[in-house]
Amino acid sequence: MSESIFAPAPPAPLPPDLFDPSFSELKVPLRGITPKVLAQSLRALERDGLLTRTEFEENPPRVEYELTALGRSPFGPMNVACAWAREYLGQLAAAREAHLAAGVQPVSSRASR
Repeated sequence: MSESIFAPAPPAPLPPDLFDPSFSELKVPLRGITPKVLAQSLRALERDGLLTRTEFEENPPRVEYELTALGRSPFGPMNVACAWAREYLGQLAAAREAHLAAGVQPVSSRASR
């Protein structure tokens, strides 16, 4: 079976408790994201009710982020989608290989005509 017909595997999902540590601890697993973009993203997630931000009056200042029930709510549907993919990936790959073996051009090739 040709692996080139599939997109690269996505990175492993971030663990749900990733949003519990303080901002400075959060930067480490998210290499490549600037502090400005991280701050904007966290503010947007807070604005949308997906996480809460708790400030602690300590020296140095400390802030913790935690997913809300709304922020955790996609985990159930994502688990179902992942289970479906694990169960049917073999069938999907076989159908795709059969289609290619029949000489039909991949969709991406037909779309660029």
